[in-house]
Amino acid sequence: MEHKIILAEKDLPEAWFNIQPFLPKSLKPPLHPQTKKPISAEDLAPIFPKGLIEQEVSQEPYIPIPDAVRDVYRLWRPTPLRRAYRLEKALGTPARIYYKDESVSPPGSHKPNTAVAQAYYNKIEGVIRLSTETGAGQWGSALSFACKLFGLKCTVYMVKVSYEQKPYRRTLMHIWGGEVFPSPSEKTQVGRSILADNPDNPGSLGIAISEAIEDAVSHEDTKYALGSVLNHVLLHQTIIGLEAQKQLALVDDYPDIIIGCVGGGSNFAGLAFPFAKEKLEGKREIEIIAVEPASCPTLTKGLYCYDYGDTAQMTPLIYMYTLGHTFIPSGIHAGGLRYHGDAPLLCALVAEGVIKARAYTQNPVFEAAVLFAQHEGIIPAPETAHAVKAVIDEALKCKETGEEKAILMAFSGHGHFDLAAYDAYLERKLRDYEYPEDKIKEALKDLPIVP
Repeated sequence: MEHKIILAEKDLPEAWFNIQPFLPKSLKPPLHPQTKKPISAEDLAPIFPKGLIEQEVSQEPYIPIPDAVRDVYRLWRPTPLRRAYRLEKALGTPARIYYKDESVSPPGSHKPNTAVAQAYYNKIEGVIRLSTETGAGQWGSALSFACKLFGLKCTVYMVKVSYEQKPYRRTLMHIWGGEVFPSPSEKTQVGRSILADNPDNPGSLGIAISEAIEDAVSHEDTKYALGSVLNHVLLHQTIIGLEAQKQLALVDDYPDIIIGCVGGGSNFAGLAFPFAKEKLEGKREIEIIAVEPASCPTLTKGLYCYDYGDTAQMTPLIYMYTLGHTFIPSGIHAGGLRYHGDAPLLCALVAEGVIKARAYTQNPVFEAAVLFAQHEGIIPAPETAHAVKAVIDEALKCKETGEEKAILMAFSGHGHFDLAAYDAYLERKLRDYEYPEDKIKEALKDLPIVP
């Protein structure tokens, strides 16, 4: 009865998996924010290094992982695949529940899988500093960690509500040499203009992205790094699913259901995409479920169209499910799930019915997370807790039907820096918030921008 399925370091995958060649339809190209024409590699050069631009558009099914990146991965990878025996028993379910535990990385989440890769590609092209945004702080701490390992400077614009809610994430960034500013900030023209209109603006990932991009394009030694959404980011995260495939093979099992939380889509895609290939090829019947907060329901209530990735309309337009680039979500504790759009690769598979989406409010999510922690010992991050809620729901369905399904969950990170959120839940201070339909319609009123 193995509780932890462990791979040796020699079994660390040597290449990332690229799902682009297997899509039912080709992605619509990103568009230049001014001309609305398909963007070129030259257009992206001021923001990203050449190596990442090539990965963004690659049609190669597998892309080799550089030795320098694999060497850093070995600090925590391969990560454990855990069997949730105690949770299964507590639920009385015949389902087999597995979770791929990304909380064991130094920053405590899946984010270093791409942060390390992005820092490496920028370093070899002579970049001195990276600028980025962060929501809950997991990405900002991961990039600060990666930059320190490769000798780069790091500037982080952290969504203001999370900056105030999660001070110890800021501490992590500072320990690893990152400088952190609450967004909107006085550091950029975008930030100053937003604060002039509303000094109490709580911030959003769209605003923080605008500030980070403005910082990058206004300094020759600086590039921009994004922690989710883009093709190359999801590519790097597939190390998760590739390891999970090897681990499940060791116990002769295969998932019937795959579940992960979705903000931009990287941790979910990282686990699901290697398995989705088998579904796309007709080799396996797998139910793949993306879970989001009801307060930021991009996949469940958004519009599938072109939209800007940021509030100030500086990014290329990408074809995705969106709530509109002016969308300001409520200050829920799952700060990493408060983005107005989602990864185009993920959205394409949702549109084709390969992936299903569902949304939950805060209190049921935290109830599920507490139950998980009481039996499995690990406190989930508020983002991860959304996946936990869906896993428990699916396991209880198996209890009703008697089906012995295998459920695989993306455990994207721990909640050790989120205990204030758990205090609020335990003290019954959390509000169950569903974003009103009229506000969604207001945010979407100027979309689609491109026919």
